Amino acid sequence: MPIPFHLTVCGLHELEGACDPHATHVLSILDPGMPQPAPFARWPAHARLELRFDDVIEDVPGFQPPTADHVAQVLEFGRSLEAERNGHLLVHCYAGISRSAASMYLMLAQARPDRPPAELLAEVARIRPQIWPNLRIVELGDAALGRHGALVEPLAAHYARRLKIEASLNDVMRRLGRAREIALARTVR
Repeated sequence: MPIPFHLTVCGLHELEGACDPHATHVLSILDPGMPQPAPFARWPAHARLELRFDDVIEDVPGFQPPTADHVAQVLEFGRSLEAERNGHLLVHCYAGISRSAASMYLMLAQARPDRPPAELLAEVARIRPQIWPNLRIVELGDAALGRHGALVEPLAAHYARRLKIEASLNDVMRRLGRAREIALARTVR
């Protein structure tokens, strides 16, 4: 599937060597209060958007959930990348699994509205097989892009596949307050 830019996704611990330091654009999603990642000081110049919110899908006391404003900033950053020729987007969060995957999925959906959402999600999973996109971010992006649930729908099958591969995710996600994602996976027959 041709996309208008090169994509890389990784976790914070991979920035020091596993991720490509030649990205033209970097979307950093960090926990509130986390220090700046040191590797960026040594990278060539790049456009960077830094957002700070927790990897939660519900309003939880003591945590800052993703908001519609965060998602609007992600989408605006994606639009700026689409205007560049030969752009290379690096998206990272703490683990490179949830917030970054959801954000990359939304940017692809925005850049390629002609492609089925399941295909776009599969592309993100091809790049980073262990993804578990943050449902709240996708819900907010789906609304912002006027997709009427189309971007949320393929998450059910993706979550179900990941649970078959790694059954322990069921307990992990429930402990993290992400039971709605598990419930969505259970809708798949």
